[in-house]
Parts: sequence; C-alpha cells; structure tokens
Amino acid sequence: MGEVARAVSERGELVLRRRADDGALELRVNGVFVMDDAETSSEELLASAALASVRRPDRVLVGGLGLGYTVRALLADPRLGSVVVAEIEPELVAWMRAGLVPSVLDDPRVSVVAGDVRTVVTSSPDASLDAILLDVDNGPDFLVYNENSAIYAPAFLGTCRSKLRTDGVLTVWSSSESSALEEAVASVFGACEVKPVPVRLQGRAETYYVYQGSS
Repeated sequence: MGEVARAVSERGELVLRRRADDGALELRVNGVFVMDDAETSSEELLASAALASVRRPDRVLVGGLGLGYTVRALLADPRLGSVVVAEIEPELVAWMRAGLVPSVLDDPRVSVVAGDVRTVVTSSPDASLDAILLDVDNGPDFLVYNENSAIYAPAFLGTCRSKLRTDGVLTVWSSSESSALEEAVASVFGACEVKPVPVRLQGRAETYYVYQGSS
C-alpha cells in the first residue's frame, strides 16, 4: 500500500493512500478507514435521495468533501444551481486542488468553506437551502471525532430544518444502522425515511444507511 499524502491537524492524522491489492484510493483518519473510491454507491445515494425529493435544487449544502463523490453526483444533475461544501480539514481541499484526488472544485457551481459544518449551517440564513447533506463522519455509533456526536443530535438537526426552504430535505449518511439517529430525525421532521445501501467493502458484504427528513 503506497502513501500518497499525509497531514496532521488539531483533530489528528489524515492519510491518503493507494491500496496495492485493487489500486483503490483510500482515506484514513487517525488510522480509521473513512472511505475509498472503489465503493461510492452510498455517497452517490446520499445525493440522489436529496435530488429526488426537491423540485428545484437551487442551493445545496454538503457537510464533508471527502473524495468528492457526493458533490460529483450532485453536479451531474443539470437542475443544480449551486453547492456549498463545508470541510473542516483544509488539507483535503488542498489535496483535491493539487490533483491528488480527482477534483470537483473546478465547477463554477461549487464553493468550499473551510470549517465545521455546524458553524457553516448555523451561519446560513433561515429558509435559504433546498437540501442539506451530512457525510462528515462514520455515523453516530462509530465516530472518528467524538465532537461530531452533536451533529446527529436533535438540537443541530433542528437548526438544519430551520435553514431549509419549504419542501427542503436533510439527508444523513451513516456506516451503520442507528435507531437513535432515526428517532432524532423523526423527532425534528415528523418522520424519517431510512434507505439501506448494500456495498462491497474490500471483499466484505456491508450495509450503509441514508436517513432522510423532509421539511
């Protein structure tokens, strides 16, 4: 396995590497697998679930740049007006701009804010977004950063709802099934749609999940 890039932030160590067995590009944070470019269906479903639920995706906010697959799926929809990406790790943005990761940042519809998604969402005007997509950690039950637990709590989900326009949607990615997340989304939006995504992760059968609430 060959290392492509490494960085250290106040949250820990980020490593981008190329796997020897299948050639996939893989991102790890503090030694924990986060994502690769071999299995991207759940990131794409996060985008497609939101796009299917809004009439006009004029302004979308994505929490977490990652390897860019959620944003890439959004950009494939010609209806998309603009997408704001909140990414707390500036090195991830720098690696993409340097071409170490295939870039989605050269599309004029994309803007990136280096910062915590909670701050970016909270500072957005009320009723200004058609969709909010959250893919900032492995989900509430397998956190890379413990501080991210607040992202999945009703208080922040309620803030997200206040930033959505009428008929806007919140979609949240999780690496595991979470009844607590389902209940939190339902408590804020009145209902929660759960979409399991079967995936193959380095030869193993796994299931990821997308949770969605509509305003």
